[in-house]
Amino acid sequence: TFKAAAHVCPSEKFTDVDTTQWYHEGIDYVLNNGLMIGTGTTTFSPNTATTRGMIVTILYRLEGEPAVTGGNAFDDFADGEGYTDAVNWAAANEIVNGYGDGSFGPTDAITREQMAAILYRYSAYKGYDVTARADLSGYTDAGEISSYAVEAMKWVNAEGLITGMTDTTLVPRGNAVRAQVATILMRFCENVA
Repeated sequence: TFKAAAHVCPSEKFTDVDTTQWYHEGIDYVLNNGLMIGTGTTTFSPNTATTRGMIVTILYRLEGEPAVTGGNAFDDFADGEGYTDAVNWAAANEIVNGYGDGSFGPTDAITREQMAAILYRYSAYKGYDVTARADLSGYTDAGEISSYAVEAMKWVNAEGLITGMTDTTLVPRGNAVRAQVATILMRFCENVA
């Protein structure tokens, strides 16, 4: 006799994940690889903004959670937060710079251009090739990219990590929701790392 194999799809347990949507593969990837977890037992919150602390924590996990020495690099969070070691590690390795006023904003929603800059710096830190550049002139909002993020946005776009929200817009200062982040991380791990 034969027994049907159980279909294992990690995102099926989340009632707010539509497995027919564009983000399904990315969410399954980050769940399978321990990069992201749900926001609750039965929720993933695919349309919820991702925080700056979450992004850095994900990269810290990718790095194997190395030991961190020294005090806090920024003055707007305390020791012992879930992201403390990750942010301090990222700051020590020049992956994050904060806002320039001594703060990092770990609970602030991350923008698409901030995510691009962090991925770009992390890739440089890892020694990955960060020389590719896309021509962003076809995007009507390319002029809205902050100066610190222009080269990073050109790189992530060239690598296919962060593409347009539409055929003609990048929305660089828009928040990166969890579904987008999952897909970006899958592309990053499969194509760059």
